[in-house]
Amino acid sequence: MFSLTVAAVVFGVVFLAELPDKTALAGLMLGTRYRASYVFAGVAAAFLVHVALAIAAGSVLTLLPHRWVQGVVGVLFLAGAAVLLFRKDDDEEEVKKPADQSFWKVSGAGFMMILVAEFGDLTQIMTANLAARYDDPLSVGIGAVLALWAVAGLGILGGRTLMKYVPLKLITKIAAGVMLLLAGFSLYEAVSG
Repeated sequence: MFSLTVAAVVFGVVFLAELPDKTALAGLMLGTRYRASYVFAGVAAAFLVHVALAIAAGSVLTLLPHRWVQGVVGVLFLAGAAVLLFRKDDDEEEVKKPADQSFWKVSGAGFMMILVAEFGDLTQIMTANLAARYDDPLSVGIGAVLALWAVAGLGILGGRTLMKYVPLKLITKIAAGVMLLLAGFSLYEAVSG
């Protein structure tokens, strides 16, 4: 059964966590060089694969006792917040240019870049945590996919404009704050449950 509330919470958490990520910058770079729709098709497909893997991992976690899952989820959210707050900004990575502008070359380049860059990334781990926390794979999956697609679209079409008005450090701090709140709720449930 689909829960709009769960999907909205997941969307907000994943969206904020993904905005300061290097893949948004990579999408921006690809979007300035190639046709935006081709880039988005490849990036969107890669994010779909990542969310499916994260949901599968989160579903396995739901087989464990509820208190253990909440404790693990809380600790992982704390770790995610720490990563956001204490990581050093990386330089933009170079992206190799496809030889031509065909759909398959451009979307394939976007797909492979995101598939490799996002494997085991914070938002993938967070999506698995959220799938375990809510035990609602459909709602979590839809919320996470839509959030990742929204960030990709922003990065491809208007990343530079967004960064002019909203500092990346502020976005990172907001995402870390949301993750700290989720960690607190999960750890409270683990201790009191």
